[in-house]
Amino acid sequence: MVLPYQVWFLAPSLPITAFLRHPVAARLLHGKPVVTVIACRNMWMLAQEKTKGLLAACGARLIDNVVLTDPGPTLATFITTPRWLWTGKKAGFWGLPAAGLNAWQISATRRFGLALRDALQRDAEQGSAPLLAGLGAVTADPRLYVSEKAGTRSFFVWGRLLRAAGAPGSRQRVPLLALYVVFLVVMIVTVVPTSLALQALLRPLLGAALSRIKHQFEMPSGSAKDRLSQYED
Repeated sequence: MVLPYQVWFLAPSLPITAFLRHPVAARLLHGKPVVTVIACRNMWMLAQEKTKGLLAACGARLIDNVVLTDPGPTLATFITTPRWLWTGKKAGFWGLPAAGLNAWQISATRRFGLALRDALQRDAEQGSAPLLAGLGAVTADPRLYVSEKAGTRSFFVWGRLLRAAGAPGSRQRVPLLALYVVFLVVMIVTVVPTSLALQALLRPLLGAALSRIKHQFEMPSGSAKDRLSQYED
């Protein structure tokens, strides 16, 4: 089964979470091989860890993961992505790149479909080995891990505060929501760049830890590209 999903607030989106927690999901996925597919701005690692847990609870077998991220610079996508979501305008402006995945990234995903077709023809999905290894399925940026952890903790705290303030749509939530938006913007434009800068300075000391994080989150498919030539046009 191919399971695509979006990342909302550094977690799998509510629709996919609700599906995976429903008894129907356990009946459909138990014992089945699953390939997850993520398309997002740039942060997806902790969302995939949560999805792994949900799939395991269903008895599913995660055999591959494909991740496609916005190729634009981090600070640029902080502007282009909200603009795209709020206005529907994806094209670049003022020297900034277009939002979202580019045409090449989308067309290049054909290799995954071809590889899955070939694997299914020889019943390779019955085994435990990934079917998309060697095709550059996922490249993790371990430098973003610290920012994801900080963001996840803050979302949990703010979520509890908002629930305590009142029901969804209540007037009591409005001032707190406004404060949260300001907090979120400040965190993105300060915490993320600061974290990246500190990690760059401490790279000699953090190299081994970053390598472990990269390896962990690139499993099971990996970032190797030694099989690309088999599926290039």
